[in-house]
Amino acid sequence: MASATLSLSYGQAFVVPDKRRHRSSMSVQTPEAPQWATKGACALISDSTMRNSLAKQAGDISVRGFLADYFSTPDHWDVKTSANRVLTALNGWCYGLSHQVSNGSYVSSLSAMVYRGQEAHLFHLGDTLVFRLRGAEFEQLSRDHVTDIGGYRYPSRALGMDASIDIDYVQMPLKQGDIFLFTTQAVQGTLMPSDYVGLIRQDVSDLDAACERLARTAQQRAQERGYGGDQFCFQLVRIDELPAEDVDSPEKVYGDLPIPPELAVGERLDGMEVVSVLSRTAQSRVYRVRDLRNERDMVLKAPSPELSTRNAYLEHFLLQQWVVERVHSPFVVKVMQPSRPRRYLYYLMAHVEGETLTDWAHRHPQASLAQRLDIAVQMGKALQALHHRDLLHQQVHPDNVLIDRHGQVVLADFSACHLRDVDGHRRSRTLVRQVGLTAHSAPEYALDDEVGRRSDQYSLASTIYWLLTGEFPYALPTRELLHHTDMEQMTYRSARTLNPEVSPALDGALKRALAPQRALRFRRLSEFLHALRTPGKESRGPAARQVSGAPARFWQAVAGLLLLLLVLSWLLR
Repeated sequence: MASATLSLSYGQAFVVPDKRRHRSSMSVQTPEAPQWATKGACALISDSTMRNSLAKQAGDISVRGFLADYFSTPDHWDVKTSANRVLTALNGWCYGLSHQVSNGSYVSSLSAMVYRGQEAHLFHLGDTLVFRLRGAEFEQLSRDHVTDIGGYRYPSRALGMDASIDIDYVQMPLKQGDIFLFTTQAVQGTLMPSDYVGLIRQDVSDLDAACERLARTAQQRAQERGYGGDQFCFQLVRIDELPAEDVDSPEKVYGDLPIPPELAVGERLDGMEVVSVLSRTAQSRVYRVRDLRNERDMVLKAPSPELSTRNAYLEHFLLQQWVVERVHSPFVVKVMQPSRPRRYLYYLMAHVEGETLTDWAHRHPQASLAQRLDIAVQMGKALQALHHRDLLHQQVHPDNVLIDRHGQVVLADFSACHLRDVDGHRRSRTLVRQVGLTAHSAPEYALDDEVGRRSDQYSLASTIYWLLTGEFPYALPTRELLHHTDMEQMTYRSARTLNPEVSPALDGALKRALAPQRALRFRRLSEFLHALRTPGKESRGPAARQVSGAPARFWQAVAGLLLLLLVLSWLLR
């Protein structure tokens, strides 16, 4: 029977002849209600390759470290992104620890399975074992990565073994009643598949007891065959109930709500009165509204009434609030919550008392270079806040930058905002084309090339160039690019020819950030922002290094002469 949330049960058993020497660790963690939808539950097992005092530490570090870090990753990361990044960081940590000890290592095999919605995600390193019992079918899900050395089998591709890792990843649908077994290579040769099925099915109501039966039987078989001193651990996870559908989708977060009708000034929606109509496009409507309960002004954005419920942009609209409300920055417009239950599909943003960058520039033609650069740096900080959450804005231009009465910059309009790790680059480009290319869009959008953070960097630099000069850096507009050969016609026009206040260093930074080829731009946005903060500091070339090196050579010569005199005085005594 389907339920609102995923429900599971688990059991464990551990047989260790010498507790001081146990080298395996296992755990199951179920989160609090809010994280069931975003992170799911996690079960994992770890087994160290060592048989010394470090073995227990290696197993504990991998299990505890994964659980602590996985459930701390941003909510907008999907399961695969979260687990891969955590395992990569954990691998580096264990690899570094192993190089600090002389006797042993922190290498361990690890299998982690995340249960979210109606799916399971398996991440596997080394030779730990994961099986699935579905009905009478007993199937091994993990692969044994082992190497034979001198007649002994050792794990390969394990956690902490190398500076980099190659993670096995399997995504699979769940069925109610599925049972997953986690164990180690110690059981090899003791239990057959029929043993597992029979011992588990003997009484599935008590999973702890089922694990105890497995452990006792494995230990008994091992003793009969003369290697009873090993340890055995078993962990069972049973899927008791499945949700009706994936509860993490924005459709479920915000409900199956209708699109609001066309609204005019004075009309009301969910206890809010329309003060003014800010924008009407083919995709959306934007209104300034006032909450009649608390007299607070906000901006309401809703899909266009003409959109079909199956429109691709509508699917993205459902994602916008869900994503952006997880960004906390004074430079990014804040998502607000309605004071009454929501009856229509829309989201609310804080109303900024101010004007667009376009209007500000027209009203302040005499603004100093320092004022303009301060605005530029604030825009960069807004983008950094998005990039830290793996979000691309993709629509940075003067009309989407707001400046309040205190000079605070706020980046708005998330109509093309997209997660870098969702659906790849093609979906990002599609969104931009739906919303429309602007004069500040990077060339890769027009040429259907790969896009990323440096695409936002280009748009930011183009907006800054316009802010400093009132013009665009290239005579050929981005939207007119049809072929890659067209980029040969993109000749950068020095900002210094339009604004003599722009220093050569600042002009050089703009030119680099505006390179038509994405790979030639600044590798990180922080590098570009540093260049904006220090526009007068040029890179020191060979000539500068030669001059600065002269005093050093002078004092080296003086020191050498003094040393020679000291030696002579000692010899002549």
